[in-house]
Amino acid sequence: MLYRMKDEFLKLIDILGVAAFSISGVLAAMEKKLDVFGIFIIAFITAMGGGTLRDMLIGDTPVTWMRNTDYSVIVFFSVVLAILFTNSIHNFQKTLLVFDSLGLGFFTVLGIQKGLLYELHPGMCIALGTITACFGGVIRDISLNNIPLIFKKEIYATACIAGGIIYFFLLNTKIRTLPLEIICIAAIVFVRVVAVKYKLSLPQIHKTNSKA
Repeated sequence: MLYRMKDEFLKLIDILGVAAFSISGVLAAMEKKLDVFGIFIIAFITAMGGGTLRDMLIGDTPVTWMRNTDYSVIVFFSVVLAILFTNSIHNFQKTLLVFDSLGLGFFTVLGIQKGLLYELHPGMCIALGTITACFGGVIRDISLNNIPLIFKKEIYATACIAGGIIYFFLLNTKIRTLPLEIICIAAIVFVRVVAVKYKLSLPQIHKTNSKA
């Protein structure tokens, strides 16, 4: 019974993650004033890019969205809803942050679960979770001619790694499995939002131009 509940819960996380990243893709595309087709493409690659790379790395092919058309349907309806409610969004950046942070949390958990399914080392599971969560955004940002957030000083992938570490730490303390995913998601969203709010960042290493 517990395993069935967990399976249903992970399916819900999957749906919410796809929807959240689709909407974040819509918001990012609309900021660049793309047409409707461009918006759909950006939303799709944002939602599916990380999972596609993850599945290719572990040899789970054809990749998930090719085997299950429900993902494309979720993306489609998420995009339509986001476009319809665009006029109600007064601050694109804050709304993008919320959906992007939720997507990070949801997809990190899904990537970790995929790694556990393949019996990978916890470190590899966290890496898969981070790839699942971040690389759709990387492809989105590159497609929109932006420097991906993961490559800038913002705390982005670090939030996923922190959430993954918390997940496995709590897993080793024998806490019941179902709340672990919620704790992991909450930790990632918290770290990401707090980092943006208080302008926390990783140290930068770059050369300063010396004047002659």
